[in-house]
Formats: sequence, C-alpha cells, structure tokens
Amino acid sequence: MKGILLAGGSGTRLHPMTLAASKQLLPVYDKPMVYYPLGTLMLAGIRDILLISTPADLPSFRRLLGDGSQFGVSITYAEQAKPEGIAQAFHIGADWIGGEPCALALGDNIIYGDGITTQLQAASSRAEAGESTIFGYRVADPERYGVAEFDSNGRVLSIEEKPSTPKSDWAVIGLYFYDARVTQIARDLAPSARGELEITDLNKVYLGLDALRAEQLGRGCAWLDAGTPGSLLQAALFVQTVQERQGLQVGCPEEIAFRMGFTDAAALAQQAAALGKTAYGAYLRDLAGGKLA
Repeated sequence: MKGILLAGGSGTRLHPMTLAASKQLLPVYDKPMVYYPLGTLMLAGIRDILLISTPADLPSFRRLLGDGSQFGVSITYAEQAKPEGIAQAFHIGADWIGGEPCALALGDNIIYGDGITTQLQAASSRAEAGESTIFGYRVADPERYGVAEFDSNGRVLSIEEKPSTPKSDWAVIGLYFYDARVTQIARDLAPSARGELEITDLNKVYLGLDALRAEQLGRGCAWLDAGTPGSLLQAALFVQTVQERQGLQVGCPEEIAFRMGFTDAAALAQQAAALGKTAYGAYLRDLAGGKLA
C-alpha cells in the first residue's frame, strides 16, 4: 500500500501568510502542518509516500522531511506545476504508484481521536482487497462540503458536492483509500466545468462499481481543515489544549514511527538530540527513555 500526500496549491485563503511559504509548512501549534497528514498515513501502516507540491515549495519540503528515513518511511517528491483538481494527484503519481493500491491525504487536514488507527488500517486492508474507502465526519453545515449517504454497513449510497439539500450530515474529508484500479480510473476522468479533475467524480466511479465504503469518524474524533486563518487558529488551539492536558503529542511522526515499529529508541534519541532543548525534543527523549507509556 502506497500513500500520496498532496501539499500543492497556492493557499490563497491564507494570503498574505502563504505568499512566502506553502500552507502545509505553516505551524499548527508546535509543528508544521504537513506533519499531521504524514502521521495519518503512517498510522495506516503506509511507509512508501509521495509528496506532491509546487516547484517553488518542493525544496522546502525536502529540507524539512528529507528522504523520510528519520520517520522510518520512504518519501519521494513530485511537482504539481498547476493545480488542476485533487484527482490530478493520480496522474502525477501514476508511474510511482505502479498499479498498486494507494491512499491520498490532503496536506491541510488534521485528524485525531481514539480508534483512528484501527479505522485507517481497515481502510488499507480493504484497498488491498479491491474495495475503496472514503472517510466521513458529521458537520453542522453539510451544504459546504461533499456529502456522503451510506447504510448501516458503511456502504456508500450517494455522494453529492455541496448540495443545497444534503441527504446526510456527513462531510467527505480529505482522506481516501483506493484499490489498484485508481490510476486507470483517474486517467479516464473528464475535467469538470471548472477545468479540474474532481475527487468526487473519482469516488462516483467507485460508487458505480459498488466498490466504495465509508468509515465514520465518531464523537471521539476531531477533523480540522486548517485552510483559513480562523481554522488554522482553531487547529493550533485544539492541538495545544490536547497536548497540555494529556501531556501527549498530537500528530508527531517521530512518535508514530517509534510506536508503529518503524524506528527504534536509539533513532528516537538521536532525533531528540537534534531538537536540542525544545519541549518537542524533551518529549522525544522521554519517549525514547521509556518514561511515556
């Protein structure tokens, strides 16, 4: 199972902040935004990751993440010269995917909560078995989102993009798991009226094949789309609150790598040393020393 992390776009909703830096490199409390979706893919057991971004921003991502070995994963990079829809990621990454199942995580989506790892790994297993998965989160204003309707078994019945009369309260969030057919299906998509390859259209193809399931993120989970100044602040405050109350990190790829068995305590201690006297570094030192269960 492979995973794409889509971190492109111009981030116009965050101007002027994103005139100088990629949205996904902005801080969400104590770590770069991109750390959170990277950690999500890692929790699914994915260790082969393609990060797609603009030609101008790729050097910054390379400087931050390197080849991924510090997280026990392999990170490859690809350019998105012009943003032409989320499903374009499967055109850009087609050769790298190589006909395997592939997940896609949007770089500004933060997911946190109890049971997430089980749901992510279930979606990965389904993709390996030939069935794809979208993730749904209950919202108060579903008309602002892509909306999924599904039965009690998680089988998707319909998907609509920003419907005036939504059939459910479940928004489709920026995390998708697809089977090995995804690159061919994406290749056959026609651009929408706005000239983009829509992820909703890709999902509708799987719906027509009766091969689309939904994982519902329940009350114990949080989904944050940090794409506006307000939501960026809310995300930072959420992370700060959870970390200070629990004393545990949110979206820490070094910790995820260690707990998933991708790296060991010696590697974790080395990463902690590189971070010096920061609170983040101290946390990794405690984790490596067995002080955190």
